[in-house]
Amino acid sequence: MTPIVSLNHISFAYPGNHRVALRDLSVDIPTACVSALLGPNGSGKTTLLHVILGILTAQQGVVQLDGRPQASYSRRQLSQLIGLVPQDEHLTFEFTVLDYVLLGRAPYLRALEMPGPADHRTAWEALQTAGISHLAGRPLASLSGGERQLAIVARALAQQPRILLLDEPTAHLDLANRARILHLMRDLAAQNVTVVFTTHDPAAAAAVADYVILLRQGEAVAAGASAKVLTSTALSETYGIPVLVHYLEGKPVILSP
Repeated sequence: MTPIVSLNHISFAYPGNHRVALRDLSVDIPTACVSALLGPNGSGKTTLLHVILGILTAQQGVVQLDGRPQASYSRRQLSQLIGLVPQDEHLTFEFTVLDYVLLGRAPYLRALEMPGPADHRTAWEALQTAGISHLAGRPLASLSGGERQLAIVARALAQQPRILLLDEPTAHLDLANRARILHLMRDLAAQNVTVVFTTHDPAAAAAVADYVILLRQGEAVAAGASAKVLTSTALSETYGIPVLVHYLEGKPVILSP
């Protein structure tokens, strides 16, 4: 698998916090696959996403994106290359879903330029990909939790990123919306989008990920193809409790106390 993201000896600590969030972490993330950053709360998953995106700058180490140092990209170029779906977004303005998704076109617009017909077409395509085009005229604040999460995904897709980062995308979703998000991630990877998502749930990683990076206390416990990484030994070491992995019809089933 060819990496589109390479992290070399990355270390990061938040100012004023003596605990290191990421410690000498070196991993590659393959192109056009679904990769899971899997680990317990506080293991550095969200911090790692923000380092990849460039929101946070590692105190040590080098981030390579598509064969180039991250530092060689402008902020505009990074916004065209990478989209982020956070766990939640707090907006102070009242947007319709379509207006909100059009915000994803900002990296392609000049200062004060309004979205044109091509931008509207891209936004509609993003809504259709996310399966929520019927909600285009609804106020964003009126959406359910699952619908709102899909709107956030659509906004990121409107950026037309080659790399899509999702932070705990299935947290607090019901089974139907969880399934929709996981299915959408698989569809995007089939369209040559590199999908990277964080989760503390091994079952979510087992359901959709081609590649898994296990994180614990800011370090990579293991990284590789999901079938090789999602083992009882590796998961037990990562979570500090006994975890059993069984295979049913070729798919891993995760069991824990």
